[in-house]
Amino acid sequence: MKNNWKNKWQGLLARNRQSLSTRTARVGGYSFVLSLVVLAILVAVNVLAEKLPSSWTQFDISAAQLYSLTADTKAVVTNLDQDVTIYWISQAGQEDTVIEKLLDRYEELSDHITVLKRDPDVYPTFAQQYTDETVTNNSLVVESGERNRYIGYDDIYQYDTGNYYSTGSVSQVFDGEGQITSAINYVVRTDLPQVYLLSGHGEAELSQSFTDALTRANYETVADFSLLNADAVPEDCDALLINAPTSDISGEELAMLQSYVQGGGRLLVFSGPQQDTDLPNLNALLADYGVTVTDGVVVDPNRDYYAFTAPYVLMPEIQQSDITQPLLDGSYNIIVPIAQGLTVGDTTAGAVTPLLQTSTDSFSKAAGYAMSTYEKEDGDIDGPFTLAVSIEDSAAGGRVLWVASDYLLDEQYNAFSAGANLDFVMNGLSWMIGETDAVSIRSKSLDYNYLTISASSATWLKICMIGIIPVCFLLLGVDEVLRRRKMV
Repeated sequence: MKNNWKNKWQGLLARNRQSLSTRTARVGGYSFVLSLVVLAILVAVNVLAEKLPSSWTQFDISAAQLYSLTADTKAVVTNLDQDVTIYWISQAGQEDTVIEKLLDRYEELSDHITVLKRDPDVYPTFAQQYTDETVTNNSLVVESGERNRYIGYDDIYQYDTGNYYSTGSVSQVFDGEGQITSAINYVVRTDLPQVYLLSGHGEAELSQSFTDALTRANYETVADFSLLNADAVPEDCDALLINAPTSDISGEELAMLQSYVQGGGRLLVFSGPQQDTDLPNLNALLADYGVTVTDGVVVDPNRDYYAFTAPYVLMPEIQQSDITQPLLDGSYNIIVPIAQGLTVGDTTAGAVTPLLQTSTDSFSKAAGYAMSTYEKEDGDIDGPFTLAVSIEDSAAGGRVLWVASDYLLDEQYNAFSAGANLDFVMNGLSWMIGETDAVSIRSKSLDYNYLTISASSATWLKICMIGIIPVCFLLLGVDEVLRRRKMV
C-alpha cells in the first residue's frame, strides 16, 4: 500500500514538472511577472506624480483662467529675495477651491513663499493682530518681516453694481491674483512711490476706483499739496497729479512746474474744456513741447469713434506706445468724454507721442458747453485731434502724461470702458515713474459668456454636422467594404 501511494505521488510530481516545462506554462509565468512589473511602474508613477508641482499635473481649464498667473506676477514673485508667508484663514471643509489652487501656484513659483492655513475654530484670535475688520472665511494675510496686509474675501470676489439700475445686472469678478501680488509687492518693499495731489485750483477729488487702484499698486498719495507755500516740488515726489482744475495756475507755479519737469520730474494732468474760464498758464506746459490746446469741445460724427448716441463721448483710436501696448489687442476701447483737442507740432524740447486720436471727420465746437447742435458750424475747428499725449523731456528725462478730459476716470465712463480707462492711466503712471514692480493686474470676470453666431453660420453648422460629416463617414465605410471584397 505504501509503495502504491509513493508511486502515485512520484507520478503526480513528474506530471507537474512536465506541465510546468511546457510552452503554455512559460508564457503564463512571463505574463505574471510582466503584470507585476507594470503594477510596480504604475505605483511608482503615482508616487512621482504626487511629488510634481500642481501646475504640471493640473490644468486651468476655467474660462477666465482663474488660477493661472500672469507674467507680471511671475516677475514679482521670482525676484523675491526675502521670505513671505501667506496665511489662509479658512475653516476645515470650507476651503475655496479656486483660492486653494491659486495659492498652490504661488507657493510653487518661489521657495520664498510659504502658505499656512489657519482655522479660525482652532485659532480664534489669530486674525485680530492684523485687522480690525470682521474676518470672513477664505480671507488671507500676507506677511514679511514687520509688514503685512490683510485681504478680505470680499476683496477677492468683487461685485459691480454700476449697471444694476440700467440693465438689472450685477457683474462678479475674481481679483485674487491682483490682490495677492500687490500684497506681496507691498510687504517686501521698504519705500513706496509717492504721488502728490496738487490743490488750490478747484481740483476734483479722485474717483474711488482710481484711489483703490493707486492703493492696490502700492502708491502712497499725499493730498492737498500746494505750490503757493512751497519753493519747489519736494524731492520725494515721484509723480505730481493735477486732476481737473477749474482755475488757472499762477506764473510762479508755472515756473516751478517747468523747472520740475525739466529737472526729471513726472507730471500727470487731467484737464478738459472749461465753462467760464481759460487755463493759459497750465496749457503753457504743453506749449514748451510744441503741443497746442484747441478751444471748445471735440465732436466726432464718425460712428466708429463715439459711444452711445453722444458724439462728444469719444471713443478714439488707440495709438502705439509703451503705455497703450497692453490695450492694443482690439478687445478694449478707451472712452474720453467732453474733451479738448490737442495738436502736436514740431519741437526740439522733447519727444511727444500721441496716444489717443480722433477721426478725420472730427471738429471742435467753438461754443463749447453752450453748443446747441452736433453739426459743424462756422467757427468750428477741423480735426483730427489728439486727446492724450506722453512727453519725455530731452534735458533730464522728465515725463508728462496729459489727458485732455476732466472725466476720463469718472466711475460711469470707466465702467462703460470695462476698466480700460483706468488701465490706461495706471499704465501711464508706471511708465512715468519707471516702476516695473507697480503692476496692474486686471480682475477676471466670472460672468457667463455666451457664443452668439449669425443665422447663416448656424445654418452652415447644421449642414456640416447633420449632412456633410455623416455622409463622409458613410462613404469611407462603403469604400472599406468594397476594398475588402476585392482582397477576397
